[in-house]
Amino acid sequence: MSPTTTDLPAHSASGFVTFLGAGPGDPGLLTLRAVEALAGADVLIAEPEVLDVVRAHARDSVSTPTLTVVDDASTAAGIPAIRDAANLVMEAARGGKRVVRAVSGDPGLDGDAGREMLACASAGIRFEVVPGIAAAVGVPAYAGVPLRDPEGTDVRFVDARTASERCWSEVGASDGTAVVSTTLDTVAAAAGELVAAGRKPDTPMTVTVAGTTTRQRTWTATLGTIAGTLKQAKVLPSPDGHQPVIAVVGERSAAAQRDQLAWFESKPLFGWKVLVPRTKEQAASLSDQLRSYGAVPHEVPTIAVEPPRTPQQMERAVKGLVTGRYEWIAFTSVNAVKAVREKFEEYGLDARAFAGIKVAAVGEATAASLVDFGVKPDLVPSGEQSAAGLLEDWPPYDPVFDPIDRVFLPRADIATETLVAGLIELGWEVDDVTAYRTVRASPPPAETREAIKGGGFDAVLFTSSSTVRNLVGIAGKPHNVTVIACIGPATAKTAEEHGLRVDVLSPEPSVHKLAEALAAFGAARRRAALDAGDPVTRPSERRPGARRRRTT
Repeated sequence: MSPTTTDLPAHSASGFVTFLGAGPGDPGLLTLRAVEALAGADVLIAEPEVLDVVRAHARDSVSTPTLTVVDDASTAAGIPAIRDAANLVMEAARGGKRVVRAVSGDPGLDGDAGREMLACASAGIRFEVVPGIAAAVGVPAYAGVPLRDPEGTDVRFVDARTASERCWSEVGASDGTAVVSTTLDTVAAAAGELVAAGRKPDTPMTVTVAGTTTRQRTWTATLGTIAGTLKQAKVLPSPDGHQPVIAVVGERSAAAQRDQLAWFESKPLFGWKVLVPRTKEQAASLSDQLRSYGAVPHEVPTIAVEPPRTPQQMERAVKGLVTGRYEWIAFTSVNAVKAVREKFEEYGLDARAFAGIKVAAVGEATAASLVDFGVKPDLVPSGEQSAAGLLEDWPPYDPVFDPIDRVFLPRADIATETLVAGLIELGWEVDDVTAYRTVRASPPPAETREAIKGGGFDAVLFTSSSTVRNLVGIAGKPHNVTVIACIGPATAKTAEEHGLRVDVLSPEPSVHKLAEALAAFGAARRRAALDAGDPVTRPSERRPGARRRRTT
């Protein structure tokens, strides 16, 4: 058992509370213990700004009571002030529930969480604390601003909202690094406090908003110029001025080296809003890859998968699979695997029914779905992951070594005849069975359609000709500033036939190679801007009348 695992029944008389730090914003910064606690929670009480970060790791059945704003002053300022959390925590815990109380950053630096812990202790309710990465530490790391140098710079943390005159005086008299938690519209005032307390106006300063998220933005200035820098960047004045920021101040805080150390904001697709027109199941791994490049994927299903209109053909083929009718079964998509698996489950069968049958998969994604089913494919193309690539490696029928000459090919109703014709040419008999139908999906929400047509997306990935036709059909044609990336020549041709300019072509017919190609395009675009001395912008920022970059 892990030393951090609490030995507690699922429901004890007094319940149990986990005070959990959700970190500064990046969901990937949750600790393993945090994920474990969330998975076992009956009740999740989270601040609004971290609810989406933690909710993904909780069970579908978890209760998420809404925290209300009861602080009038904070309400007027537009700042959510959570004051009823303690009552919600205590009520759930007294009911014998496992409660997770999630706060941004680290609970040890949250005064309200501290009061809630004391309330639990006074009531005899057991609790634990799962630390999180504090914004004052995590945000500078993502901004490329180390807080200490090799000489061991002194580091002071200041909360500008509660800092006393004595605190400002002590930090102002120091030559160490100051990490100031404040807001966008008060950061200049905090800089003024430090100058008044003795810091030189030319002391380097970095200011980061929305740190550790793909909305992160950082400005480098000095204590004396930060107000002008934010004004020149048209960041202030703004109704978003209440946003929290982390400011790092100090001669030795490496602000001057940020152009070399800003690893996060220099990702090739940083902040790009990328449209992924695929089914949700197919989009998951692709979206994860895009996030690793700094992009914000937006999944829009363009096709829906439905059972065949007449299921008898599929039923006969599955029965033939069990009775030894086939030498091979060939899967040309993840959806084909899913269709056969569902039919197996309907008959009470499992992966053992594939015993003695050779299994082929058209590519890595299809092979992975087979492995998840418990089946290791015998044949995956060594070259191009397509029907043509599969045929390159498929052995011809040999009556001496192949006792059965028949192949079961479950596939979509709109599939091409390439594989069937190729297998017949190799001497095989093919049962070409419609395992599922593909139909055009419903149109996305009006907001998404408007973003597609109005240039709100930076790029769109087309993974087949049907995704081009269906997306244009249900949502309209992407704006001409949007980067169009296609998985292969046939898809590119379809895109061009619909009046789209193709900017990126995958070197191989693989969704992951397509994402890599888009990232390479983004990196080259970024380098060109830097070499020309221009600001790095996203494609959507070039459209006529485009709004300035938001930081919310």
